[in-house]
Amino acid sequence: MTEAPTPYVLDADTMTGGMRPIRQAVLAIGSNLGDRIDKLQGGVSALEDTPEVTIVSISSVYETDPVGGPDTSGKFLNAVVLIDTTLTVHTLLDRALAIEDAFGRERSEPGAPRTLDVDVIVVGSRVADDEQLVLPHPRAHERGFVLVPWLEIDPEGEIPGKGFVADLIAGVDTSGIVKREDLEIIL
Repeated sequence: MTEAPTPYVLDADTMTGGMRPIRQAVLAIGSNLGDRIDKLQGGVSALEDTPEVTIVSISSVYETDPVGGPDTSGKFLNAVVLIDTTLTVHTLLDRALAIEDAFGRERSEPGAPRTLDVDVIVVGSRVADDEQLVLPHPRAHERGFVLVPWLEIDPEGEIPGKGFVADLIAGVDTSGIVKREDLEIIL
């Protein structure tokens, strides 16, 4: 989290004069179609170019077996990105969806292969459940491809209402998750 002299970190909104908290958010990115590492790199670059978003850390790239998709789905490349942001949760979701769309993401059946997936996992300790967004991500605590890279860059990471990432990882299958030492996402 960004350092500040008080525990109430605020950022002035110069357009309205309002104040919005800076919150740390966790995003999971993945791709199993086309040039997968190029898609991940492009997604991170698009996040980096987003106003009111500062990338704090990016995990290593992991290759993982697909979860819940057709048998013909290829392996995914996955990573986790920690950001600081003053965006509202819905604006952050809108940005994630726009980045997916820019990389040709097609929304068909759940678990279908995808050019780029950008999931909002947690935003601070915010809990939400509406037509557009559920926070924390409802299945993140069950997914090794989220937990393994997240633990790498945030050993104190926590999913509100579910527990610490370090504890949750013990309850998931991580056998199909391989760190790709030959691939890197660059800021």
